[in-house]
Amino acid sequence: MLTVTALAKHCNVSRTTVLYYERAGLLQPAQRADNGYRYYGDKEIKRLESILSYRSFGIPVEDIAPLLDSQCEQSQQQLLTDQFNALESEIQRLRKQQSAIVATLNQPSLLTSGMLTKEKWTALLAASGMSEEDMTNWHIQFEKMEPQAHQQFLESLGIDTDEIERIRQLS
Repeated sequence: MLTVTALAKHCNVSRTTVLYYERAGLLQPAQRADNGYRYYGDKEIKRLESILSYRSFGIPVEDIAPLLDSQCEQSQQQLLTDQFNALESEIQRLRKQQSAIVATLNQPSLLTSGMLTKEKWTALLAASGMSEEDMTNWHIQFEKMEPQAHQQFLESLGIDTDEIERIRQLS
């Protein structure tokens, strides 16, 4: 029998993760001592390994319980198919973002000549398949990784100081 800490170490996760899965109703200790200590056996170790496996596929925690509690291969297959399709959509969305960046990098004069305005940049990103949310995420990542370069980029688009400040605060 393993304690919470020993189980976490055995499965290479944090103690907090094990307790989170317990609160989510996915994992229960095999027994609880009078002092409140939780103990996990082989069955619980296998269950935690299954949880971690599903999580590694990106399956949301709330979707895992039915997979663990049923022996129905069809529901497992359907959930994995749905997750695969969701990942494929995300990959396509990211490829569109890549294309927009590559198009811009292939014409570096656009970034320095003043020819690229906010409207043109937004249209370029939209044409590459980016939504408003995608564009916001792009700004957030740019601000996080290179705040000074983000500032310079926004200035190069001819955006006024107040709007630049607003964009950077949202990022």
